[in-house]
Amino acid sequence: MSSTTTENAKTVEKTGAGRDASNRPSALVTDQGTTTIADAVVQKIAGLAAREVRGVHDLGGGTARAIGALRDRIPGASSSIGQGVSVEVGEKQAAVDLELVVEYGVAIAELAIAVRRNVITAIEQMTGLEVVEVNINVNDVFIEDDTDEQQSAGRDRVQ
Repeated sequence: MSSTTTENAKTVEKTGAGRDASNRPSALVTDQGTTTIADAVVQKIAGLAAREVRGVHDLGGGTARAIGALRDRIPGASSSIGQGVSVEVGEKQAAVDLELVVEYGVAIAELAIAVRRNVITAIEQMTGLEVVEVNINVNDVFIEDDTDEQQSAGRDRVQ
């Protein structure tokens, strides 16, 4: 997450600016105790919610996707649902940064709106945290390549 985003999220959380969360009661902080939600939990929820939106091909930058591809080839290794997702989680609020690879032909502005809406809804419903911002960075466009299909067909023929 960028330092500006982190500073903004912390400022919003401490001052109660934004949607005025300071006056709103929280299900996570009560007289009977406090519920703490780990960053990794919010990261996974955001990653799954972003992938649910049609037009999102993958999450993460080139390096993260390359490491993920290597990890997928290792038996017993699990893929990272939180790949391409950075979060900042406080007591009552969360901020999210996403790196997306979109499918060619998708209207990126409309996709960003849908992803943002889905991520906010999922996090707020599952955790009770208020999502103060979801920043989206589109870093690649996926184009289905015919040469991949031809190469795999060629490999099947030769034994």
